[in-house]
Amino acid sequence: MSQTIKTPSASRGKTPAAWSVRSDYKAYRSPFGPAYKTQMNYHGITSRTLMKYGVLAGGFGGVAGIFALFFFSEVPRVRIDIMQKIPVIGDYFVKEIPPEDNPF
Repeated sequence: MSQTIKTPSASRGKTPAAWSVRSDYKAYRSPFGPAYKTQMNYHGITSRTLMKYGVLAGGFGGVAGIFALFFFSEVPRVRIDIMQKIPVIGDYFVKEIPPEDNPF
């Protein structure tokens, strides 16, 4: 024989008083507790992390661009059009062939 156990609230058909929500009650916030602030984000990426990684990527891009210029500096078109027009080191990239080395 199975017995059904009835709780006092279930037998009366009422919700217990502890489960009801008071609309005028606000949670206590201690003045000594942490002051949490929410930031706008998109899938966990905030503007601060976007700025941090943007500066990092910009630095790597600048270094890669300078490397590419000096790597291709012996290509005549790059040497004449770009490298010779740099104010301080442009004279280093001027290549003059002596007349005795010219086969024509």
